[in-house]
Amino acid sequence: MVVQIRSQSGAVCGWVTGRGGSKRSRNGKGCVSLSVRAGQGQGQGQGQGQLELKSESKRKPYPAELSRTIMELGRVGTLCTLTQEGFPLATGVRFAVDPLHGTPLFSFNSSYSNIPSSLHVQFEQFGLRTPQCTIQGTLTKPSDPKLLVSVWKNRFGEEEVDHDLFYIIDVDRVLQLEDIQEDGVWITSSDYRNAQPDPLRHSAHHLVTEINTYNMEDITRFCNVYVDLDFLVSEAKIIWVDRLGLDMRLYSPHKGVFDVRIPFPREVTDEKGAKSTFNCMSQLAWEVERNFHHPHFPKVKDLKPVKSSFL
Repeated sequence: MVVQIRSQSGAVCGWVTGRGGSKRSRNGKGCVSLSVRAGQGQGQGQGQGQLELKSESKRKPYPAELSRTIMELGRVGTLCTLTQEGFPLATGVRFAVDPLHGTPLFSFNSSYSNIPSSLHVQFEQFGLRTPQCTIQGTLTKPSDPKLLVSVWKNRFGEEEVDHDLFYIIDVDRVLQLEDIQEDGVWITSSDYRNAQPDPLRHSAHHLVTEINTYNMEDITRFCNVYVDLDFLVSEAKIIWVDRLGLDMRLYSPHKGVFDVRIPFPREVTDEKGAKSTFNCMSQLAWEVERNFHHPHFPKVKDLKPVKSSFL
């Protein structure tokens, strides 16, 4: 028997299947409700109910996608250019982003053009992690600055925009880092231009805040159920959420602090889908923790130790 679970938003969690068993339900805290009854199907008799989470392998956005997302969410960065004497000079700047290719756009008075430059952008995630990217290329004038006026207006809401002050960086390559003091990954200009920013980027902050505030038990349970651990997690927080899953930080008084990636069973495209998926995963974890069902899904095995006391 196949069971479809609907969250309060009405979205179907198609990755949950049920086999003949007894009725179990849980209500409250915005979680979904599950009801499975004993069935008489082909090859099936009455027995204890089981849930199966058909999870795909560990997935996360590509570095080029992460860089495009950071650039879309950022408004201020550090622009480094070369002086006439050949020394690097870095200054803080505002920037907008061409939504088609991710080209950074600036507005300032300058007599210099066609010089090697870099733009460094950081995006702090709740004080727990700071993803960042550095764009290398050539600072130059855009070929048709009038086409970029709407891009600048949409970013900063300014009515008066002088397109003669526009500059862009013609991107050569991009360095993407998951956090401060971590090794980076170099991205080609073509990969950066062709990548798409994450569809949850504008709602992720609200989602993380809401879950960390009202679903503390659920996210701790996620670690103990979906992650292959030899210790119990006493505290956990979500760092960020994207279309493919959750980044979490967990704490054990005996083992320390770790980061872990918990993938979604399937890709989501908006805030509603992310909430529905989280609710379905919360329900399944609750059932497994209470031994109503045995876990039939691969557990996450990759833990990343973090040299931090912050949680």
